[in-house]
Amino acid sequence: MRYQITGKQIDIGSALQTHVENELNSVVEKYAERPTDANVIFSKSAAEFVCEATIHLSTGLTAQAKAHAHEIYAAFDQCSEKMEKQLRRYKRRLKDHHRQRSEPVELSEASAYILASDSIGEDSEPDTLQPIIVAEMETKIPSLSVGEAVMQMELAGAPVLVFRNEGKDGLNVVYRRDDGNIGWIDP
Repeated sequence: MRYQITGKQIDIGSALQTHVENELNSVVEKYAERPTDANVIFSKSAAEFVCEATIHLSTGLTAQAKAHAHEIYAAFDQCSEKMEKQLRRYKRRLKDHHRQRSEPVELSEASAYILASDSIGEDSEPDTLQPIIVAEMETKIPSLSVGEAVMQMELAGAPVLVFRNEGKDGLNVVYRRDDGNIGWIDP
């Protein structure tokens, strides 16, 4: 498994990197068969350290966790506990579904854009109807069943997930509704 451990405007020592690799390795070996890579980013927000971890599995699913603490090791330990909980739930769901995926999830290329939010008041009109693009990047759209898409969305903690439906050859969307239920858009 490949590890990428970085710090945003803080220095990450070799002792912390070794601790992160050992702890993540023990968590991942317990619950996931074939992880491909792990990204861990440390940053500082006011008086707290923030740890964000992402683990990509060979099945195409991604587990993410984020934690805050006053000490950097404590932030990582909390993040590691959240990651372990997600991977344990993921493994339990796979056992519950009794479905063996013989091949990894197929991914399609797509463009993702981040648009600037409006900072103007409700009464004033914008100068132009074209939004300002803050960032443009490549993203992957997985080919999943609806159940796997809901599981991936919950694992990632995302409010919405766009995926290519395995049963049909079209793009679908699952999202968390305001009432707490999951919505599924199948055009």
